[in-house]
Amino acid sequence: MPSTQVSGTGSKESATTVRPAAATAPGAAALFANPVLPGDFPDPSVTKIGDTYWASATSSNWGPAFPLLKSKNLTDWQLVGHVFPDKLPAWADYYFWAPEITQEGNKTYVFYAAHKKGGNLAVGVASADRPEGPYRDHGPLVGQPDGSIDGFPMRDEKGQLYLIWKEDGNSINQPTPIWAQPLNETRTALTGEKTELFRNTAPWEGNLVEGVSMVRHGDYFYAFYAANGCCGHNCTYGTGVARAKSLLGPWEKNPANPIIKATAAWRCPGHGTVTQGFDGRWFLLHHAYAAESFENVGRQGVLSEFVWNADKWPEFTVSSTATPAANPLSTRPVVDEFTGSALGLDWQWPIEDKPQFALRGGQLRLTAHPDKGGAALGRHTLTATYTATTTLLAPATLPAGSTAGLAAHGDPKNMLALTAGGGKLQLWERREGKQRVLAETTLPATTSKAVQLRMQVSGGNSYRFAWSADGQTWTNPLANDGAINGQFLPPWDRGVRVGVLAEGPTSVTAAFERFALNSQ
Repeated sequence: MPSTQVSGTGSKESATTVRPAAATAPGAAALFANPVLPGDFPDPSVTKIGDTYWASATSSNWGPAFPLLKSKNLTDWQLVGHVFPDKLPAWADYYFWAPEITQEGNKTYVFYAAHKKGGNLAVGVASADRPEGPYRDHGPLVGQPDGSIDGFPMRDEKGQLYLIWKEDGNSINQPTPIWAQPLNETRTALTGEKTELFRNTAPWEGNLVEGVSMVRHGDYFYAFYAANGCCGHNCTYGTGVARAKSLLGPWEKNPANPIIKATAAWRCPGHGTVTQGFDGRWFLLHHAYAAESFENVGRQGVLSEFVWNADKWPEFTVSSTATPAANPLSTRPVVDEFTGSALGLDWQWPIEDKPQFALRGGQLRLTAHPDKGGAALGRHTLTATYTATTTLLAPATLPAGSTAGLAAHGDPKNMLALTAGGGKLQLWERREGKQRVLAETTLPATTSKAVQLRMQVSGGNSYRFAWSADGQTWTNPLANDGAINGQFLPPWDRGVRVGVLAEGPTSVTAAFERFALNSQ
């Protein structure tokens, strides 16, 4: 059986639409471009509600927690909100992972993993009367000492509702059982006893199996799962499948596993959800790293099609002409003029440090923060090569001890930035929490009203910064137009965000005009 996935690379759209280049609705043609969710959308989940597909994905340590996206065709997605847009669940603090969005009756449920305050990872659940929310959190369902993640609801052959999840044994060099336990109909508590379905036993699975998504087809329950190393440049992830005639087993693994593995275009494919298209075709929406950008952009949402073969196993298909003829990276820019009454849904912030900000008269006004590299707002990057620009207003009014500007955010401990403040322009890095100035110049008088800041990135991690007083003549603070290696920026489970920051006392407010991101 071929082990492959749909090839192609993708693009982005301005405002709140996430759109692949040259995409064609799966119901209309055999070919479509990946990624269908460009940007950092790990562990994507999808379900059908009425005539619409709804999806979510891991947000990890970026807020708001868990994006909510909708589509009519699985390829054109619109970001319409978040499960937890403002207030996080009281029991959890960070690592908001692997949401599983499902619908039954008139209720939408999102099962998710998060780090329990004072404890370990646990699986929780939230519900809403509409898929767009608002969602009410019901707290954690299971939190084992080693950690519990990747919750998935499934009814057995008798109609009994179960929660399927992974025990996070790999965190302490132990096996990773996949458990099933009865779940009450309100999805608020587990009942009965848990049963192990399977664990990591095959050599290709390495130290873990996880991310189970189940579907019942014909005589069998099928568990699509991910295995081996999920994240980072040395990841080894792949996708397998197991089946059983009864939910509680016995389970047999496909001898052809892994049924999706790395290609030249996409690396480390895994952790997704099965869905059947309105045209009857079958898909797995999962994540993978684009080989060009890898961990710098992060794990992007990829759609892979499969059929059921004569042996009653899923078999993934690909056409030799699946790569789009048009340049999939030729896309229109993302632009935010800050003219609305609220910040666009694409903007994110460190999950534990939401900054204070407001939109006023076409300006983003960001209140400074004295710690952790400052108050930060960022957006997904989409390709390995891009240019980001913004205008900082009245930089001369920022007092000594404060600074604001354009930044590449890995996390609060790791960033690169070009900022103004205290009469100076500074290019600096923050690495493992230690901040260091790389170049500094006196703030020219021509920039008293505004200074334009630019970041040019190539190859995913080569950064060039520049400033301009008029948007025509640009100056790199480093000699010889030097570049900075930003390989240190991406955390192990996240891609880089680009955006703005303001560092200093909370009495200081920085004003920005227009932010643009142009990918190549």
